[in-house]
Amino acid sequence: MTAREQLDYEVVDVFAPHPFSGNQLAVVLDAGDLTTQQCQALAAEFGYSESTFVSAPSGPDADYRVRIFTPRTELPFAGHPSVGTAHTLVRLGRLPAGTLRQECGAGVVEVEVADDGARLSGGAVSLRPGPDPAALAAAVGLDPGDVTGRSAHLVGCGIDFAQLEVRPAALERAVPDGAALDALLPGVEGGVSVLAWDPGTATGTVRVFAAGLDWQEDPATGSAALGTGIWLAAEGLAGEGVTDYRLAQGAALGRPSVLECTVTAAGGSAVAVTVRGAVVPVASGRIRIPS
Repeated sequence: MTAREQLDYEVVDVFAPHPFSGNQLAVVLDAGDLTTQQCQALAAEFGYSESTFVSAPSGPDADYRVRIFTPRTELPFAGHPSVGTAHTLVRLGRLPAGTLRQECGAGVVEVEVADDGARLSGGAVSLRPGPDPAALAAAVGLDPGDVTGRSAHLVGCGIDFAQLEVRPAALERAVPDGAALDALLPGVEGGVSVLAWDPGTATGTVRVFAAGLDWQEDPATGSAALGTGIWLAAEGLAGEGVTDYRLAQGAALGRPSVLECTVTAAGGSAVAVTVRGAVVPVASGRIRIPS
């Protein structure tokens, strides 16, 4: 097989406190000539929650372009693919460290890359009314008494998630009902983030059931973590100015993840959010281009 029939790729763990933790990501390089069908076939072959396909940007306002695919569908934006792709391009020497401008389906977003990881700045803040918390709890296998009474807003920066706060003891019992979630969250591309929040330490533990993964659980979800900051501000759990918060995710899947976040609030509403995490390279190779 000739080099023209293959593409280089990297596999990295994102939001990973150590190798073989966090969320896996395949980064396929020099992928500008691939069709949507070829990208989708490769994403299904890798089988990770997301794979990215990197090419030159379409205009001067970005440093590179990325397409993001789950094994089943394309997404306009996602957090761990953005963090992992930007860090990989810097690590390989393709772009200089610092603030990169990433073009994706949701527009141009900024990713600040350092030696051990990267920080993603979300795009335009989205806050919409969500479903009844008790109904959403039932759709993830929980009882009305498991919720805290706070609203289940639809929140995001490029891709929306329903944010459901539950009591800590309930978190491990959550089991998604795909049909019920489809009915409650039509058109929500992200999924549902189930949160146990500790206001005393500004930390939370989350489980995210992703719509693009047929409501399967995701081990680390940067886009959902951005949405959590918007939810915190909307519920009065983040003060004016910048509030730091930290999320743990993935333990239920044996892939513990750490997401370090900020939300900037003005007038009681989020105006900006960021998420940062470590990126650990674990593999590289070449993969055949689908016909």
